[in-house]
Amino acid sequence: MHTKQYRFAGDILAAIQKGMIIGIRAGTKPHRFIALWAVVVERRVFVRSWSLKPDGWHKTLLEEPQGVIQIAGREILVRAVQTRSERLKDEVDRAYLGKYHTPGSIKFARDLIRAKSRNTTTELVPLQKEAPS
Repeated sequence: MHTKQYRFAGDILAAIQKGMIIGIRAGTKPHRFIALWAVVVERRVFVRSWSLKPDGWHKTLLEEPQGVIQIAGREILVRAVQTRSERLKDEVDRAYLGKYHTPGSIKFARDLIRAKSRNTTTELVPLQKEAPS
């Protein structure tokens, strides 16, 4: 069975690139949204886990790869795809260091490019076609 691969609309990609955080609700069970740092690479959206909590969003998405993100006043259903490509992970490293470079954030950005977090690189793919807002 082939599923259609959707992409985020340009305005959503721009909001993710410009904004410092997105909200995510991992899985399908109701709970609050949590804040994540997200980057855009090759018009695709990537996130990484910093803390790797056993009950955290990344583990939830591994078990149930569906969720919702909040960005630009909208909620968008997404599917989580674990990234295997080392080339893409390198690009995501550069994107995190380029976007989160302030004195208060650079320490965390550096943590996000270490092996532990790098191995959690996850692409968020919209589950439906997004109309531009």
